Amino acid sequence: MDTQRGLPFPLGATPAEGGTNFAVSSEIAEAVEVCLFDADGNEERVELPEHTAHIWHGFLAGIGPGQRYGLRVHGPWSPADGLRCNPAKLLLDPHATAIEGEVAWGQEVFGHDFDNAEVANPLDSAGSMPKCLVTDRHFDWGDDSPPNVPLDETIIYETHVKGLTQRHPEVPEAIRGTYAAVGHPALTGYLTDLGVTAVELLPVHQFVQDSHLLEKGLRNYWGYNSIGFLAPHNRYSSSGDGGGQVGEFKQMVKDLHAAGLEVILDVVYNHTAEGNHLGPTLAMKGIDNPAYYRLVEDDRAHYFDTTGTGNSFNVRHPAALRLILDSLRYWVSEMHVDGFRFDLATTLTRQSGTEDIHSAFLTLVHQDPVLASVKLIAEPWDIAGYQLGGFPARWSEWNGKYRDCVRDFWRGADSTLGELALRLTGSGDIYSSDRRAPTASINFVTAHDGFTLADLTSYNEKHNEDNGEDNQDGESHNRSWNCGVEGPTDDADVNDLRERQRRNLLGTLLLSAGVPMILGGDEMGRSQGGNNNAYCQDNEISWYDWENLDKDLLAFTREAIALRRANHALRPHEYLRGSEGGPAQMVLYRPDGKQMSAGDWQDPMARALMVALDGRQIEDAEGETSSDRFLLLLNAHYGPVRFNIPPGRARWAPVLTTGPVERTPRMTTRRTITIGPRSFLLMHST
Repeated sequence: MDTQRGLPFPLGATPAEGGTNFAVSSEIAEAVEVCLFDADGNEERVELPEHTAHIWHGFLAGIGPGQRYGLRVHGPWSPADGLRCNPAKLLLDPHATAIEGEVAWGQEVFGHDFDNAEVANPLDSAGSMPKCLVTDRHFDWGDDSPPNVPLDETIIYETHVKGLTQRHPEVPEAIRGTYAAVGHPALTGYLTDLGVTAVELLPVHQFVQDSHLLEKGLRNYWGYNSIGFLAPHNRYSSSGDGGGQVGEFKQMVKDLHAAGLEVILDVVYNHTAEGNHLGPTLAMKGIDNPAYYRLVEDDRAHYFDTTGTGNSFNVRHPAALRLILDSLRYWVSEMHVDGFRFDLATTLTRQSGTEDIHSAFLTLVHQDPVLASVKLIAEPWDIAGYQLGGFPARWSEWNGKYRDCVRDFWRGADSTLGELALRLTGSGDIYSSDRRAPTASINFVTAHDGFTLADLTSYNEKHNEDNGEDNQDGESHNRSWNCGVEGPTDDADVNDLRERQRRNLLGTLLLSAGVPMILGGDEMGRSQGGNNNAYCQDNEISWYDWENLDKDLLAFTREAIALRRANHALRPHEYLRGSEGGPAQMVLYRPDGKQMSAGDWQDPMARALMVALDGRQIEDAEGETSSDRFLLLLNAHYGPVRFNIPPGRARWAPVLTTGPVERTPRMTTRRTITIGPRSFLLMHST
């Protein structure tokens, strides 16, 4: 093999004229070998000849796209000191852009001996490891351009590549469950008809199947077990996993962009699939363990873990930070994605153990020009802390307080009205003091982790028996939802009440200030049979049932989304406040038509509210201006509530309701209107 010194950057395998440049970062390595594999699995090892500033590199002539490869790192083995180099282990390149195959679980893939963890395991792992691929990065993007939807106009649809497409009758069977299926006209047409603006995909970075799940006949469905931060997961490719997954992912993005839809990736940089000190050696653990993983300060054989997975990525080390930033830039510049949702993002801010808004990770992301235009969404917690409201101004955050409050209000919990007003109006108590906007709040009532909307309103207890953990996993209960039938009601039809509650929750989400995120399938009544932790259910429990969708709920969701998109008053991009001497843009009223006072918010039994919204000024054909005005009446009580409409000359027309209502098409003076139990009414006037 003709080997030249090559270049230290970029990291990974970069094809060029006449061969491929390989570069690997390791401070502790004494030598690094690139292992080349042919179609029969025969291995040829080539030692990288150069070492520049902790980067091992070399140019291998005659090597091009499609070549399978891995790494072997020679260096110290001393687990007590956090050093775990073992050249018997074939390692994945952290910067690989495509990976072929899966891990075949056995003792071979563990760096330590099973009988004595202090001893290196001599078994060769090459036959049990997936292989990296040199890839051709060329792709005809044509006239592709990012939709660049403003945050205040964004509506996110959280979904799963396989779950969304596996059972769709209009998608050819050969591509179901793949990137190609997501970009199929049947899916892009459905999403655009629904009215959402962005598709947020559960993890598509290459991830590993957990051995304990495979032993039970289950699989890691969600994918929160990453091992390749630059590689699209190979099992979602209809083109096979020999490199075609890269082009297929790009085509999916191109197709979604052509339909006006943005692509947001749920990314998992807080940990990897290598687990704790007893976990496998698949990649970074064997390349430079103390650089890539956070170790316990006074016990470096063990891992500092704020993720609940056995390890935490070492975001205070330049090599680990460089890998994360290289990955983000790659997915934006090479794969054209439009944003990221960071799983357990608080772990990424733990520069010195505690969460820190001035951490190196946040600073580097903030100043990176490639990332300047993309959407950044944090899951603002990990198992060690809750950081809601603690991210910089450029970031939006999953607002768990919104979810809990809206659920509590509609299930009839006491003392929720005051907080509900805050959540409806963009959670200003969390964000406005830092001069952030309502768009800092990603509002949601359900997400992949928990009950679907249909199950939230149907089950009081979880039913995770199929997960094989004696129903002990997942959220412990459903907060006594009882579908709102704990009190007297004049509606004996529980099914009707459940359907109304689903519309209440979805409608409230789509009428609140902030950025709404819909759990994919909620709009069609998707059920998981009460399973609120379907992370291991790669089957009909999780896949969308397109043949039995709730058409009425789907129509309601489309109507609510269309109203939001058509009216600025329903999606303010700043906190609403009256101009000097002018009327307030948002006023909150009691059902009797009087403005809410401080004492009203303290009433534990108050379950009804009226919200008046004024949008921006509209000029008609005759040059006269008026405000785009809405009145939202909410009743979470088990009985009907009569509302007195505030006085004025406005002419109101109902535009969206979730229950029976005595209504008049136009109202010109102070009137009363009765809202049925557990329902809301939105009225419009100009």
